[in-house]
Formats: sequence, C-alpha cells, structure tokens
Amino acid sequence: MTDGPATPTELDEELAAVDELGYEELAAEAQGVRERLNRFRVALSHYFVDRQSIVDLMTVCAIAQEPLLLVGVPGTAKSDLVTKFRDALGIPDADYFEYMLTRFTEPSEVMGPIDINLLRDGRYVRRVQGKLPTARMVFLDEIFKSNSAILNSLLTIINERKYYQDGAPVPVALEVLLAATNEIPEHAELAALKDRFCLKAVTHSVQDEHFFELIDAGLDAQTQRDLNRKPWIEGHASLVDLLKANRYLTMQMARREIQPDGSALRDRHRFFSEDLLRELHRLLKTLRREDGVFVSDRKVVKLYKLLRTRAWLFHGGKVEREDLCLLTYLGETREELAVLEDKVPKLLGLD
Repeated sequence: MTDGPATPTELDEELAAVDELGYEELAAEAQGVRERLNRFRVALSHYFVDRQSIVDLMTVCAIAQEPLLLVGVPGTAKSDLVTKFRDALGIPDADYFEYMLTRFTEPSEVMGPIDINLLRDGRYVRRVQGKLPTARMVFLDEIFKSNSAILNSLLTIINERKYYQDGAPVPVALEVLLAATNEIPEHAELAALKDRFCLKAVTHSVQDEHFFELIDAGLDAQTQRDLNRKPWIEGHASLVDLLKANRYLTMQMARREIQPDGSALRDRHRFFSEDLLRELHRLLKTLRREDGVFVSDRKVVKLYKLLRTRAWLFHGGKVEREDLCLLTYLGETREELAVLEDKVPKLLGLD
C-alpha cells in the first residue's frame, strides 16, 4: 500500500497486479490485509455516532463485491457514510461515480451519452468516461426512483458486471456498489432490483439515545467541511486491500480437495460446521414460516459468501454463530427489516 492516495495510473497498475497474484502469494499477505481492513473499519466509525455496524456491513460487502442498500429518512448520514468510506480508501475521482436518480434521469446521465459521430455511421456507442461503466466505486442515491431504462441496465451491471456497446457486452470496472433510498417501494417491477441487494441496512436516527454525542459529532463534521479538512483519511486500507481480500477468499472458496473415497472436501466443510449450517437452514425456514421473510435461492448463495467474508474479517477463520447476525439485513421491506432487527438477535441468543 502506498503512503498517500495513488494517482489513477498508479492505482490501475496496482489493481491489475492483484489479478496476477496466486493463492499462495495471497495467503502470505492475508493476515496483513485483514489487519489493515479491521483498522480501517474501526477508525472510520469514530467519525459517526452509533454507526459501527453499518461501517462493518459496508466493509464486508465491499470485500465480497456485493451491493449494499442503505435505507433511512433524510438526515441519517447515508451519503456521509459513503463519502467518508470512499475518502478513507483513497479512491480518486476518476474511479468514483455517484448520482441521485429520479424518474426523469436519462440513461445518458448514468451510462454516458451516445457518440453522435459514430451514430452517423450506424454504430450505437456510449462515451462512458467519467460515468458508471468506468467507475470502480459507485454510489446511487434514491436508486428505486430510476426509470425502467436505467433499471434494466442496472440489473445487467449488478448481476453480470457488464453493459452493452453497439450490441456487444463490455465488462464494467465496478468493484464496490453502494445505494441509498428513503423508502423501499413495493412495486412489482422493482422486485428483481431489490433482490440483487442481498443485504439492506436501516440508518436509524440516533438523537434519542445519543443526543450530546450527535451535537459534538455534527459540529465536528460541519467545521471540518468548512475548513476543507478530512481527518478520516488515515491510510489504514485501500481499494487494493479490498481486491486482495476478495481474490484470496474467492480462490479459497473455489478450492476442492478430493478425498480417498472420491468425495470432494469443499469450502463449507472447512469453514462452516455442519451443525451451524443446519442452524442457518433452520433459521431461514423459521423466518419464512413465522414472518413471511422469503430469501431467494440467489440470495442464499450470496449470504453464504457474505458470512464467510465476515468470518474471515472478524475472526480470520470459520463462520461462528455471531456471524449469523447478517440475517438481520435480509428483509425486502421496511416492515421485514424491523421484524428481523428485533427477532434475529433473539433467535441467535445475541441480544
């Protein structure tokens, strides 16, 4: 990791080098990467009031390269969390894209305008520089207010990490996707997009329990902004660390060891005890039966990856019972999220 924020060129070179690392090289670095990411998440939370769990979720999702949705009324620090998260990772402007969506937002505002010169030649190509397809970190505010044209593009980007240029698929640079909404609408046409966000976290108002801390932290934030100071940029971790962690865990989860009887020793055998996996299965069935919280097959697989990522980050090893706290964030509506926030800790004996 460099001492200061890398220039876009330097960052591109560092990120490209990560793709060439083998499992043994990554394993040798894994402990150092984990320590830096833990320092990062703990240090960043000091600039907010009662937001450690949200910062933890953002870090876990960023490592796993799974999108995270922040849900909360205006003024509950959703945008500030994302901004400081980006700053603290040292992500330059060229690799960051953010936009507040409305039903009037045009695809060109997000995906890039059509190249008129090429259109005259019969080619449909977008000028994507500085837009979502070229950004490594993306923040979409009020994501559910976007229109159908943008929704269709987002589904392809989130699920397949690609967009289309002149009818041909092109990979996006996206590594970290964070989104926010004031409310979660229940329109049927949004169901597919909502399902792409395995985890959704509510940013509650903190003034009832932390009134004095809120005044102090809010005044600090205001004066830091007015004086153009960013003390949260402490260099604990970088986007390179996130990618190294992701590649290491991905390669670890891909490993298979063939046993003498011909069976394969898979990731769940090494890092997820059978008893705990059965407990996870039972909890998911209980939540569906008693509270109507349905978790799609796609989200079950994503949840496994997120649980493994959290376990590695927090413990450096196997999934433990406390990691199942991620079930708290599986709801598809505000009502479901409220039920899970109350019920999951009780089911796990963690309250």
